[in-house]
Amino acid sequence: MRIGSRVAVAAMALLIVAVTGTPAVAAKRLTVSKTKGIERAGETVTVTGRGYDETKGIYVAFCLDNGPGVMPSPCGGGADMSGGSGASVWISSNPPSYAEGLTTPYGRGGSFRVSIRVGQMIGDVDCAVRGCAVVTRNDHTRTGDRSQDVRIPVRIAAPESGVADPAPTAAPVTGGPATGTGGGRPTGKQSTPAGPPTGKLATAGPPATAAVVALDAAEPALSRTSSATPLGHWWAIGGAFLVGVLVTGLAGRIRNRRRSG
Repeated sequence: MRIGSRVAVAAMALLIVAVTGTPAVAAKRLTVSKTKGIERAGETVTVTGRGYDETKGIYVAFCLDNGPGVMPSPCGGGADMSGGSGASVWISSNPPSYAEGLTTPYGRGGSFRVSIRVGQMIGDVDCAVRGCAVVTRNDHTRTGDRSQDVRIPVRIAAPESGVADPAPTAAPVTGGPATGTGGGRPTGKQSTPAGPPTGKLATAGPPATAAVVALDAAEPALSRTSSATPLGHWWAIGGAFLVGVLVTGLAGRIRNRRRSG
């Protein structure tokens, strides 16, 4: 019975590991104060977040949504070095030396609260026709790292019937092309830029593929939580598999002892 007891204890220990797993990184949560019925000429929304990695700077911006795993681009504004454009915000608690004092630091638990402008146009991209979103993404020092991408779709209000649609004000898109790879597993590596960013968060987006229904009804603040890290998930699967193997072996030993007895 000693062998059977040891196997049972080992199985119980692995079961605990499978259930608890490795502590997961807190999921990132992003909230936007208004996501539907956005004025075509533009308006300001409040964006709050928490659970972000404080070792990595991010941009909070209004961008064309190119789908999961692809860098949101183009975006209104750029790295807001002066804080005056209102089109995007650079959040970082450890910015490059040239940006010290110019970024907004994270709050406790990787949190932040900022305001940005959203509207119908991003450069020549019409967000009333194509899918745009308020997004977070790693800053220009980690353009290929998609680990902090969170997207909340924004819908532009339909023009009032019988009223001419005023010419929308486009959010500026300036500077040279972005250098992000736009997909794949996050590398986590940090580049060392020679100087400040050119101010461009975006380049020309892909051709329009689907129309977005324009809505004019306001709605409460919308939140989105990113997918949790898969590490704990795989721990649970592996632990459950090992528990099954050990329990099967224990049952076989018990049957053999009963037969021999």
